[in-house]
Amino acid sequence: MSVAHQLRKAVRLPLRRRPVDLNHPARSPLGTAVVSCAAYLEGVRQDGERPLAEAIEQVRAAPAGGFVWIGLHEPTDAEFAGIAELFGLHPLAVEDAVHAHQRPKVERYDDTLFAVFKTVAYVDHDRLTATSEVVETGEIMVFTGPDFVVTVRHGRHGSLGPLREGLEADPGQLAKGPSAVLHAIADHVVDDYLAVAHAVQDDIDEVESDVFAREPVHGADPGRIYQLKRELLELKRAVAPLDRPLQMLATQPIRVIDPEIQKYFRDVADHLARVAEQICAFDDLLNSILQSHLAQVTVTQNEDMRKITAWAAIIAVPTMFCGVYGMNFDHMPELRWKFGYPLVLVVIVTICTVMHRGFRRNGWL
Repeated sequence: MSVAHQLRKAVRLPLRRRPVDLNHPARSPLGTAVVSCAAYLEGVRQDGERPLAEAIEQVRAAPAGGFVWIGLHEPTDAEFAGIAELFGLHPLAVEDAVHAHQRPKVERYDDTLFAVFKTVAYVDHDRLTATSEVVETGEIMVFTGPDFVVTVRHGRHGSLGPLREGLEADPGQLAKGPSAVLHAIADHVVDDYLAVAHAVQDDIDEVESDVFAREPVHGADPGRIYQLKRELLELKRAVAPLDRPLQMLATQPIRVIDPEIQKYFRDVADHLARVAEQICAFDDLLNSILQSHLAQVTVTQNEDMRKITAWAAIIAVPTMFCGVYGMNFDHMPELRWKFGYPLVLVVIVTICTVMHRGFRRNGWL
């Protein structure tokens, strides 16, 4: 009998009362998507890696209760089918978890919570350009039930390994059940939002300094400002939709959420609100920087036009004299005078010099 068949059979049985039959304890039905599978009793991780069915049986047979935490990374439909059937996960939530690209949300399906978090990471770069990637996003889906937590991660970043180790170092918090894991993940994700927001602020400060520099360099390129606005929009898409779900977790009574854990969700919601305010402030600041840059461009163009106009006026003087004396009429004054040519040159130079000094005094040159 295959392990997948055992899992399907186990769904039909009251698992809390009847143990799961294990014929192949060394084989996992989830394939290479499994990152970790561990059982926790009274907040303490049970020693040794074990197959999923055995871990569930151990937890459900324990008098004190506990839960199983299964971590997966980008599973396929086939890899996730067994666990979805075992825990009775809703098909719509399963589809969202496997195919990703979902909006942050929290949904209730009977005794199971399905949460979607957008993860973000700051992409280091030597110099911000018009094509630099600043914010990289991923997703973490969390199924939270009475005695299980299933996390599905999409993307290259957002590993939950350090988070799991931190929770295991605090058995008192972990003993509060799966909701403690859900809170830790939400807190971890929002802390990443804060870190990325601080890093983006450094990029904004750099662009602002370049725009208002006395001698603007390549930093005055508006493409850099637009790129920051696009990356900021990516961060906003991760943060803004999460506000209402966190408020729900912090205020509404939910069966799988320990009342003590709800207090912690309020703190996470406060941090999220702070990030949202920062993003709005950044967006307004970037708009101001862009408008200032465009104003500087307009002022620079006006200065250039004034210089061109001033030089055109100066050049018009010799052009006028040359035009007059180039008409080749027979009867023109001073045509036969010995000092006529030097006098005309002196007059041209004098008028041009006076005009040049006047333009310099008025700031046109």
